[in-house]
Amino acid sequence: MLIPLAPLLLVLTQVATPEGVSPEPSPSPTPKPLPNGPVVVLETSMGRIKIGLHKDKAPITVDNFIKYVRSGHYDGTIFHRVIPNFMAQGGGFEPDMSERPTRPAIRNEAKNGLRNLRGTLAMARLNAPDTATAQFFINVKDNPFLDFGIRGAGYAVFGEIIEGMDVADKIMLVPTTTKGVHENVPATAVLIKRAREEAGGSGAAPSTAAPKPAGPAKPGGPAKPAPAPPAKKKPSPSPVPKP
Repeated sequence: MLIPLAPLLLVLTQVATPEGVSPEPSPSPTPKPLPNGPVVVLETSMGRIKIGLHKDKAPITVDNFIKYVRSGHYDGTIFHRVIPNFMAQGGGFEPDMSERPTRPAIRNEAKNGLRNLRGTLAMARLNAPDTATAQFFINVKDNPFLDFGIRGAGYAVFGEIIEGMDVADKIMLVPTTTKGVHENVPATAVLIKRAREEAGGSGAAPSTAAPKPAGPAKPGGPAKPAPAPPAKKKPSPSPVPKP
């Protein structure tokens, strides 16, 4: 059976752009905010990571992070939780898995418009929103479920890798194990040898390393009780589990 072409030609004529009339331009995407605050360099056992901080978007969190950097808190700590295609968390434990003391917790600034995208840094915390202290994590993929309002209070993004995303990707390849109550611990310690504030640093274009395929995995929540003594171990801050 033959189908008449006239109706089809009529439809195509009606939807065509009139001659001499330019089509409406597509709206430009909202540009991602660039870090405009201090720059911190992490000298790790796997390479150098340079981080630009969002002082304007997360002033409390940036001030807190810088205080830890200046005090030397991060020097000699490790990335103690590494989950491929999700994140690398550090800043709170020594190679023997002893936890460093911290200052009081800060207010959660997750409602600042910054998103947990690949290459960003955010504060780890306990289940309650305002419990972040020193530990942070690097998103190695886009993790929108960690943003404010998706599953609650969210995790405050305060910085972004501007050099060294390849180092973060290398950290993802390190084999992990379980040490005591801690899961996803690198079998060979990934050390933060030194964290320092770069003189005169004030944000720059982020790293353009190619994104990696992904799917988040569970980072663990409050820790289980230690076998001895029979008392509950202090919970470790972390991003939320995999959906």
